[in-house]
Amino acid sequence: MHLLHAAETASRAAAMALLALLALLVASATTARAESQPPFDHAIAMHGEPALPRGFAHLPYADPSAPKGGRIVLGQQGTFDSLNPLVVLGVAPDAVPRYVQQSLLFRSADEPFTAYGLLASRVELNEARTRLAFEIDERARFSDGTPVTAQDVLFTFEMLKTKGKPFHRSSLGRVTKATAPSPRRVEFELGDGSNRELPLVIGAMPIFAKHATNAETFGETSFKPALGSGPYVVADLVPGATITLKRRSDFWAEDHPLTRGLYNADEIRYDFYRDSNALFEAFKAGLYDVRIEPDPTRWMTGYDVPAVRDGRILRETLHFDAPKGMTGLVFNTRRPFFGDVRVREALAMMFDFEWVNRNLFHGVYRRAGSFFSDSTLSALGVPADAREQALLAAFPGAVRPDILAGTWTPAATDGSGRDREQARRALDLLNKAGFGMVDGVLRSMKGGDALAFEITVTNRPQERLALNYAQSLARLGIRVEVRLIDDVQYWRRLSAFDFDMIQWTWPVSASPGNEQIGRWGSANAGRKGSLNYAGVTAPAIDATLQALLAAREREDFVAAARTLDRLLLSGFYVVPLYYLPDTWIAHGRDIVLPARKPRYFLSTEVLARRPAAPAPAN
Repeated sequence: MHLLHAAETASRAAAMALLALLALLVASATTARAESQPPFDHAIAMHGEPALPRGFAHLPYADPSAPKGGRIVLGQQGTFDSLNPLVVLGVAPDAVPRYVQQSLLFRSADEPFTAYGLLASRVELNEARTRLAFEIDERARFSDGTPVTAQDVLFTFEMLKTKGKPFHRSSLGRVTKATAPSPRRVEFELGDGSNRELPLVIGAMPIFAKHATNAETFGETSFKPALGSGPYVVADLVPGATITLKRRSDFWAEDHPLTRGLYNADEIRYDFYRDSNALFEAFKAGLYDVRIEPDPTRWMTGYDVPAVRDGRILRETLHFDAPKGMTGLVFNTRRPFFGDVRVREALAMMFDFEWVNRNLFHGVYRRAGSFFSDSTLSALGVPADAREQALLAAFPGAVRPDILAGTWTPAATDGSGRDREQARRALDLLNKAGFGMVDGVLRSMKGGDALAFEITVTNRPQERLALNYAQSLARLGIRVEVRLIDDVQYWRRLSAFDFDMIQWTWPVSASPGNEQIGRWGSANAGRKGSLNYAGVTAPAIDATLQALLAAREREDFVAAARTLDRLLLSGFYVVPLYYLPDTWIAHGRDIVLPARKPRYFLSTEVLARRPAAPAPAN
């Protein structure tokens, strides 16, 4: 009995040990899965976790009870010769990607680093961000009734990677493998995972229907709209003048949490106007419904009209937490006379912001001194911390000492319009760069060529500013021609970098990422159609862009953004102009905006039209 008891005890102990081992293995596997897979599968977040849980009812700023029906008309300046804004050729509005097509993920205007599953009912992304997978919602349908499949996603991916704009070509080119193991599942291998925003870029692709898209002609201009899975179809268009969208009665995601309270109008029409004055006059006449006002003079004086006084047009001032970006006069450094940073700095000194703001803009602008103004990403007035110093260690001298110390500010004048001291400092810099005054003309002391260039503009407000700047430069013997050209010619010249100087605005979100490579990456300096208009080619900037994309923690991300800011400021690639701290919006009184505004940006998807009051009974 004793031996039997001993054997029984030993057997029980062995069994318990085996169970403990199994429990440990299960726990280890569970822990490994938790470490490799985020605890959520309905969204992708760059840092932290999504604010909204799986099963949320609607976006916080969307109003599910918003009125449905009616027509909303949007006005735009310029024209169009294509409906596809995803390729290099042509001038196209955002109507089709915004309203006709959908993407795997939908970005929340409340969260800078999060996108939620739309066409994708499930998202899988490992902790290292080297493997990404999407499960396509089984309900998703294109407007012809065919299901959205993994093959459509792969088709779109390959097409944008080879024939899309430079942004998509460079970003999607980092994917090492893309497969569709089943009709509703698509998988991507993302290399070493260093581009942490790449999953969001893939998720944001507007998905094309493979069976209805000609890949061979995709890169050409076309008025044929893409077949999409979105809430609208293109019902009518007049080339270059108007696009009419009609809401689908069979939209597959009518009651999806991401679309509930959005896409409220039965019809959306885009009307195009040749110049800014015609665009504004049309708004005052009630020909379109919503206007974001960029011109302080108009906002201060142009709305004293009967439609505003009697309440047919309402005005609002909105504030968003997103950085304000950079508006500036851009030097095309591909031009030899802009190759010297001292020349660029000197010319930037001659922009008299104080005079311009007071006399042209009612003093409402703030001076731009950062590419991420009004945010924690801005380096203006902030000394570089240890993280930034580490990023710059391999590039000594890439950032000026005063910009590194946070003591630099854009050149200020006495506001007289003829600041002699400022002109003297600018001329000293030009002398050091090898230029001197000869018979009232600033010339190179080596070749004798005059310092002269052209500013290309596309509207009257730009022309007015450029003429003022040209007058300031004339005091230094610099001849500047201002050329106003039509919209189509302007975009063609920009696409080919065929200009000396332009006025440009680089808007920026609270989550700058891959788009910054398109703007500042060396590889895009010679790539036609890119947004690297300044022609920036700097190894320090390239390295910092990679650090921005690889940042795992918020602190590292902020450090990389500030370092990029310092490098761009040190290069004097633009003459910094100004920005508005708030957004001015005017709209017809029947247009309904959500009571709770988004935190970072306002898009037209939230708009609704109040039903017309019934006619009084006789």
